[in-house]
Amino acid sequence: MSRTAWAVFRKELVDALRDRRTLLTVFLSSVAMGPLVLVLISSLVSDMEQRAEARELLSVGLEQAPTLRNYLLRQSYSIQAAPPDYEKRLKDSRLADPVLRVPGDFEALLARGEAPVVEIVSSSANQRAQGGAARLGRLLDGFNQEQGTLRLAVRGVAPSALQAIEIDERDLANPAARAMQLTGMLPFFVLMALLYGALNAALDTTAGERERGSLEPLLMNPAPRLALVVGKWGAVAAVDMLIAVLSTLSFVPGQWLLESESLAALFRYGFAEALAFLVLLLPLAGALSALLMAIAIRCKTYKEAQANATVVVLALSLLPMVTLFNQGGEKAWHLWVPALAQSTLMARVLKGEPIGPLEFIVPAAASVLLAAVCLVYLARQFAKAAVK
Repeated sequence: MSRTAWAVFRKELVDALRDRRTLLTVFLSSVAMGPLVLVLISSLVSDMEQRAEARELLSVGLEQAPTLRNYLLRQSYSIQAAPPDYEKRLKDSRLADPVLRVPGDFEALLARGEAPVVEIVSSSANQRAQGGAARLGRLLDGFNQEQGTLRLAVRGVAPSALQAIEIDERDLANPAARAMQLTGMLPFFVLMALLYGALNAALDTTAGERERGSLEPLLMNPAPRLALVVGKWGAVAAVDMLIAVLSTLSFVPGQWLLESESLAALFRYGFAEALAFLVLLLPLAGALSALLMAIAIRCKTYKEAQANATVVVLALSLLPMVTLFNQGGEKAWHLWVPALAQSTLMARVLKGEPIGPLEFIVPAAASVLLAAVCLVYLARQFAKAAVK
């Protein structure tokens, strides 16, 4: 039985490596994925940092408010006039900064001790401008505080008399956890690479062979059905495990491409983190390979198998979002759900949080159990096909 399984394994592995689609998927989804994702994240952060350092402010009517203009210039901001169609540009996300609109009677209202209404014009659908709106709001809060302090000083009242307490914020998150706010999508991309890496090979070795008419002659051989199943599954799992290795290791040199110095200082991903990723992903690669083969064996054509495999793709895409919508934090049952457990623990690896041995064993056991059930089902389906 072992020799039969080994022979089938070698044959299927050679066929899979000869498939240009599989090789292209391996390269794009694993080798290039890590550097590409990190470059995109780094470009986003670098763009935000550059706009923050530029300290530019777009305004309408600010020339009629010299007091506010003087304050903004003292904060080293450069003031520019907003384009005439700034509202349309903000709606269309073609303007990356919010606009400060000042009323014409600003100085008169301020002199009478009244509060002029100053508008921060932005669009919540424009993410870049929305980020600048919060920064502009803090800047105007500083102007309010300065004017309030001056008014109290003129009346001989100490500004501290209005502050009953002093507030000091303390952030308990470590640098890795803060970087996770930007790099939290990395586990999702790794899981997607794992899924699509096994998809083509799993469907081709089952539904693809049935469509080509090469599956039935194989089943006519007097070989144990379980040996055939193990050989085919081993080849698919080997390809998927190769993708797991390449995708996790690709993030190590990918860090060299980070443009943002602050992100590079926060993001720590070395060989220790890559090893933890592999311990989590290799059992899942075997389970996904078996699951996709079990789904495809029931289909008569490759296209039908692709349509049925969409359910697995959708489930694997949605499972990591459980932790996003669950405000109660991690639950014990999360570790027993394949893909969800790996996503949760990979996030903890990136945060630098310790993971106990049991937390590695439970997801691996769940993946092994899922793979075993699928392999038994495949063996039965092969036996039925041989009888037919």
